[in-house]
Amino acid sequence: MQSTNNILLIRPANFNFNSETATSNAFQQLPNDGELALRQAAINEFDAFAKTIASKGVNVTVIDDTAFPTKPDAIFPNNWVSFHADGRAILYPICAANRRPERRMDIIETLKEKFIIKEVIDLSHYEKENRFLESTGSIIFDHENKIAYACLSPRTDRDIFIEVCALLQYKPIYFTSSDQNGQAIYHTNVMMCIGSRFCVICLESITDMQEKETICNSITNTGHQIIDISFEQTNNFAGNMLELSTGHQQNILALSQTAYNSLNIEQKTILENLVELVPLPIKTIETIGGGSARCMIAEIFPERIVK
Repeated sequence: MQSTNNILLIRPANFNFNSETATSNAFQQLPNDGELALRQAAINEFDAFAKTIASKGVNVTVIDDTAFPTKPDAIFPNNWVSFHADGRAILYPICAANRRPERRMDIIETLKEKFIIKEVIDLSHYEKENRFLESTGSIIFDHENKIAYACLSPRTDRDIFIEVCALLQYKPIYFTSSDQNGQAIYHTNVMMCIGSRFCVICLESITDMQEKETICNSITNTGHQIIDISFEQTNNFAGNMLELSTGHQQNILALSQTAYNSLNIEQKTILENLVELVPLPIKTIETIGGGSARCMIAEIFPERIVK
């Protein structure tokens, strides 16, 4: 299935502006508040985020970040791990050195108590070669059709992407995507989101016409309706959404309040016919951290252990 009912969230201990990631993440903004106020605001937003998603019927596993070493971006676990329906977990090479301690095997071991995780594949050795692929930040998976999409950037290495696709037996489709200033978009999940029946994508960020045609054909041929978003909407995190299964008839679409506010009436109407939109107020997290609702969620696809 494209969407899972089980997710992992990491409750932050030291959320803060990360200067190491800011060089390639144009969404980060320097904070005006002090560190303690910033941390508390992020925790408050996180707790409300987790509570709201759980109230919709999603099984939420919350694990606390450790205080040491300091990990300002621990709230974004989708960049270091992916969990797959065949029981495999993949650990990924991360660009910023101060984010690498986010890869915690104790988290994997904790999840093994709830889910059937048969194998852990560690690709972090590519960091020694200064080559990176940041999990579902870099890769947009169409699980039902076994296709993976990635826009190449300093954080998304083409050959490692192809290697992951070979491991999972997915078809790789890679392309280039730039913002309105011509800067490479650092993560694919900034400009693209695939649900069961729709694809939100910023097509104007893809300037190569052949690449754009390939992507559009792949999306439509797999039965997804394209919802094209603008640069302005992308800058408001409208591409950073995630469809989740509730166990009920209708899935939900987790997105930030900022992203929801940027959508026009037509876009909202199309989406609301397919999923329930769940706007989540996370202004501090997305402004200072540069990641939004999708970045906060690591999907868990392996089967639950029945006790």
